[in-house]
Amino acid sequence: MQYTRLGSSDLKVSRIAFGCMSFGVPTEITPWTLSEEDAQPFFRQAVELGITLWDTANIYGLGSSEEIVGRAIRKYVRRDDIVLATKLCLPMHSGPGGSGLSRKAVMEQIDGSLTRLGTDYIDLYQIHRFDPETPVEETMAALHDVVTAGKARYIGASSMWAWQFAKMQHTAELHGWTKFISMQNQYSLIYREEEREMFGLLADQGVGAIPWSPLAAGRVTRPWGQQSSARAERNPDTDFSGRPLWLDSDRHIVDAVERIASERGVPMAQIALAWVLKNPVVDAPIVGTTKTHHLTDAVAALNIELTADEIEALERHYVPRNPTYF
Repeated sequence: MQYTRLGSSDLKVSRIAFGCMSFGVPTEITPWTLSEEDAQPFFRQAVELGITLWDTANIYGLGSSEEIVGRAIRKYVRRDDIVLATKLCLPMHSGPGGSGLSRKAVMEQIDGSLTRLGTDYIDLYQIHRFDPETPVEETMAALHDVVTAGKARYIGASSMWAWQFAKMQHTAELHGWTKFISMQNQYSLIYREEEREMFGLLADQGVGAIPWSPLAAGRVTRPWGQQSSARAERNPDTDFSGRPLWLDSDRHIVDAVERIASERGVPMAQIALAWVLKNPVVDAPIVGTTKTHHLTDAVAALNIELTADEIEALERHYVPRNPTYF
């Protein structure tokens, strides 16, 4: 395993993050999640591979993912050896405090996550999305108070427009409040919109990227058209607003991944993830897992150095698209 600092902070993390959205009580949005019993081998594997950054959220399984993660930490590893990340913003219940980034929501949701995780502190507390209904001053002040109270060590953000992230960072700087050290955004060979503005902003601000869906929900891990019916049900073709996730032209990118992987004699996932890892602003892609080879492939990708010709082949067919999931 390789390790790095998250952004310009002193927080040291593994270069692969363990995504825990796959574990928890099935919901309407995630009917495919694994039970606690079925999840145990993956927690053991993460520890054995040296993956120290574990990422979950209050909304995953409506809290059950956090509960499973908390029990796994107590069972398999010392708490201080794990960089524990979770999130808030999406609806946990109706009424004030159940969603969003108001002071009431921040204070209620941090305590709920701490209880479910069975810990005194969260290493990286992230806002899951931007909340247009709450003044950024209220959100950033509340997050700062969470840090000064010792309930979180650092704060991070997730998918939003670059101007929104810049506004929140500037507000914190103006008041001397805690600033974000990380951005969890969507990034893969077939979703590169973050390269336009967000990645430049992160580099300028010393913020580390911990991308989600670095393998494009598995689209770049198998030849085009070999999507099973189960996978198609799990991974739809549009986001919640009906915006397309894939374009027909993406086939050429997947074909390039397949060719390069075949020439190197490695799984396609390793090539696709090696491309994500080469971006200097990317610190730790988040890899979800439901099969044992998912994490081993991710770790193996750390040792793959793509050639200039391979990178050109992987990038040449990208077509810009509308941002999705925010």
